[in-house]
Amino acid sequence: MSKTLTTVETSLESGSKTVLEILAVISVCHLLNDMMASLLPAIYPLLKDSFHLDFAQVGLITLTYQLTASLLQPLVGLHTDRHPQPYSLPAGMAFTLIGLILLALARSFPMVLGAAALVGTGSSVFHPESSRVARMASGGQHGLAQSLFQLGGNAGLALGPLLAAIVILPKGQSNVAWFSLAALLGMILLARVSYWAKAHMRNLRSSHERHHRPHAPVSRRKVGVSVAILLALLFSKYFYLASITSYYTFYLMSTFHMPVRDAQIYLFVFLGAVALGTIAGGPIGDRIGRKRVIWGSILGVLPFTLILPYANLFWTGILSVVIGLILSSAFPAIVVYGQELIPGRVGMISGLFFGFAFGMAGLGAAVLGELADLTGIRFVYLVCSVLPAVGLLAAFLPNLERISMPSTQQAADTA
Repeated sequence: MSKTLTTVETSLESGSKTVLEILAVISVCHLLNDMMASLLPAIYPLLKDSFHLDFAQVGLITLTYQLTASLLQPLVGLHTDRHPQPYSLPAGMAFTLIGLILLALARSFPMVLGAAALVGTGSSVFHPESSRVARMASGGQHGLAQSLFQLGGNAGLALGPLLAAIVILPKGQSNVAWFSLAALLGMILLARVSYWAKAHMRNLRSSHERHHRPHAPVSRRKVGVSVAILLALLFSKYFYLASITSYYTFYLMSTFHMPVRDAQIYLFVFLGAVALGTIAGGPIGDRIGRKRVIWGSILGVLPFTLILPYANLFWTGILSVVIGLILSSAFPAIVVYGQELIPGRVGMISGLFFGFAFGMAGLGAAVLGELADLTGIRFVYLVCSVLPAVGLLAAFLPNLERISMPSTQQAADTA
C-alpha cells in the first residue's frame, strides 16, 4: 500500500461506521490462530517426556516459534503498508495448518522445531494484516477495535492449554492433528475478511486525492525515544508473561506437588484473566488516554508480582488472576499509541509491536529455561517479580491527546 493510500485509510476511519461483523470475524480468527499457537507450551510436559528434553530445549522450542513469528512481522507490515495483500490472511493460516500436521507427526526434536517455525510463520503473516483490518473496521474507535481483536487472541491463548489437557495429553501427540481443522475454518473465515478488505481499499483509492499525508504529532527524536520506551515496556511485560505461559505449570508442580492436569487448569484461569483484562485497555484508553492506561498497567502490577513467589497455593491462584487482569490491559493501548505516534504506518507498527512481543516472549522462555536449569524454577519467579518496575519509563511518554494539531491533522490522527 502506498504512503498516500495508508494516510487516506487513517483519515477516513474516524468518519466511517464501525463494522462489527468484520471485527467479530477477525477476533474469532485471532482466537483460532493463538489457540493453535498456545498448544505448543501447553504440551511441553508431554514433549519433554517423549523426547527427553531439558528446560533449555523446552525454551528453544518457544524461541524458534517466537523468532519466526517476530522477525518477519515488521517486514510483512511494512510491505503491506505499501502493497496491499488482503488475501495473505488465509495464506498465513495455511502455514499454521501445515505446522500442526508436522507437530502431530514429529518423531524427533528437529521436526518439533520445524513445526514450531511453521506455526510462527503463520502468525507473522496473520497479525500485522489482521490488526490493520481491525483498524479499518473500527469507525474511529481504535482502542475498542484493538481490544476486541486482541480479546480473541487472548481467549485463544487461554483455550489452548484447556483443550490440550482434554484432547492431547490423555491420548498423545498425534491428536494435535485434530486442531488442523481449526486452521481450515480460519482460512475459510479469513477469505471472507480478505474480500471485504479488498473492497474497502478500493473505496479508499477512489478518495485519496481529497486528503493529505499526516505528520507525526511530535518531533522525529521524540518519536524514536517514545518507540524505544514502548519496546522496553513490552520487554518487561512479555518477559514476565513468559515465566507464566512457559513455566507456570512446572512451578505449580514443583512448589505445590500438583498433578499436570490440575496445573493446566490454573494456567487456563490465568490466561482467561489475561483475555478479560485485554478488553478493558482499549476502550479505557479511548476515554482517558493511552499513556495513563500504559502507566497503570505495567507499573500497577508490580506489588502483586513481588508477592507471588511467597504466596501459598490459594493466594498464588488469586494473585495470578489479578496480575493477568492488570498486565493485559497495556498491549491494546501500546499498539494504538504507536499507530498515533507514527500515522500512516499501521502495518509496520502493528508488526513491530506484535513481533517484538513475540520475540521477547521467546527470548524470555529460552533465558528463563536456562536459569531454571541452573537455579530452580522458584528463583525464576523471584527474578521476574521486579520486571514491572520498568513501567516507570512510561512517565517519559508524551501525552499525544494534549498536543495541539491542525484540524485536518487531528481528523487523521485521532484514535
